[in-house]
Amino acid sequence: MVRKLTDDEHQLATQLINRARVAMAQIEHWSQQELDRLAQCIGWYTGSEQSFTRLAQMGVDESGIGDREGRPAKRFKIHGVLRDALRHRSTGIIETDEARGLVRYAKPAGVIASLIPMTNPALTPPVTGIYAAKARNAVIFSPHPRTARTTCEMVKLMRTACVAVGAPANLFQTIQKPSIPLTKHLMEACDLTLATGGSHMVKAAYSSGKPAYGVGAGNSSIVIDETADIDIAAANTRISKTSDFGSGCSADGNVLIQRSIYVPMIKALESEGGYLCNDEQKQLLENAMWDENGNRTFNTIACQPQQLAAAAGFSIPESSQFLMVENQGQIGAEHPFSKEKLTTLMALYHFDTFDDALDIVRQIYAVGGKGHSCGIYSYNDDHIDALARVAPVSRMMVRQPQSKANAGSFTNGMPMTSSLGCGIWGGNITNENVTLKHMMNYTWVSHPISEDRPSEQELFGEFYGQEISQ
Repeated sequence: MVRKLTDDEHQLATQLINRARVAMAQIEHWSQQELDRLAQCIGWYTGSEQSFTRLAQMGVDESGIGDREGRPAKRFKIHGVLRDALRHRSTGIIETDEARGLVRYAKPAGVIASLIPMTNPALTPPVTGIYAAKARNAVIFSPHPRTARTTCEMVKLMRTACVAVGAPANLFQTIQKPSIPLTKHLMEACDLTLATGGSHMVKAAYSSGKPAYGVGAGNSSIVIDETADIDIAAANTRISKTSDFGSGCSADGNVLIQRSIYVPMIKALESEGGYLCNDEQKQLLENAMWDENGNRTFNTIACQPQQLAAAAGFSIPESSQFLMVENQGQIGAEHPFSKEKLTTLMALYHFDTFDDALDIVRQIYAVGGKGHSCGIYSYNDDHIDALARVAPVSRMMVRQPQSKANAGSFTNGMPMTSSLGCGIWGGNITNENVTLKHMMNYTWVSHPISEDRPSEQELFGEFYGQEISQ
């Protein structure tokens, strides 16, 4: 049973929010140039190689999960966020539609409560912070308890960046000792919540009585048909699966391969470092990765495949980079490998016709991951279109490493973010990547225009003039 909020926690939340509102007032009249400069300074202080490497690796050390050597590369996400932020206005008039007589003004959303996940304690704060500060908001960060020190250190750096350009440090504040009661109260008291974390906190955010952007669970599934470039598909799958040891909800979890290329595709994946487990090893992995209640075991999340295999009771070559298990026909709540894995392991399936592939996709997302993402390696536009029409996901990557592309990359047009909305499928309010535009209020100013009234015949079409039976 969750304890009640203490008086000290209530007082702390009130102080944090009051400081945030004072800080917002101090930049209320900042020009677009000043806000852009603030965003650039935050980006440099947090996204420079030296700064981010130190904090990214601190997050791995503190949590015990993730790729210590690879995680520093996530700093390029900050660069992309800054790129996107600088390309849009965030104060005053941001849009004019003369034909419709409409002018749109941007205004701050207010004080934002930002819930930080254990998997990205150094990345999510500056991503949120750049967008929020550019929109003249203040943010109070609630870290994950396992990685609170890393998040606090990153926010400290962001506060220093604010002071460097004459902005108040209290645009960014952190709960030093997070707790569930304090975080829940913060969500109820702030103007907006960004919940990038576990499903329980996302649900709490939507139950807070205040607007909230949450994210849904992933179960990313990739379809590879016989028109695919096998070598590119295998390389991209390895890149996506091994990024931060598969900690991201966009990492390839289920790979559906057309039967005509199944054997060569498996060989290509093996050449990329994939290890195909036998039936006995698969059962050992299932026993190790899920407890008796069906919950993922912490020591097997976001770890190297050698650690994952060792936890299951067998060994694999040091050269192996990810594990593969064949899971044909084993989809459903009683088959855990058809669920989200969050580690360096993927489940393999094969299909004959593309309609078969679509059926498998439907089955997998009925288990979990609706609203999040899928991908396809194909040069058949009809297949790409068919998957897009059927898959219950908010984003679909074509011939791209999923976990590197979903949240925006420098080689696609997806907006850069660290928060992926999953739409109504995933219990979220938006299907979009959460960015600058989601952190602003808007005032629409409407001017009169020439009358825009179609005739009744044009409106009702073939039904105009028909007798209506009673």
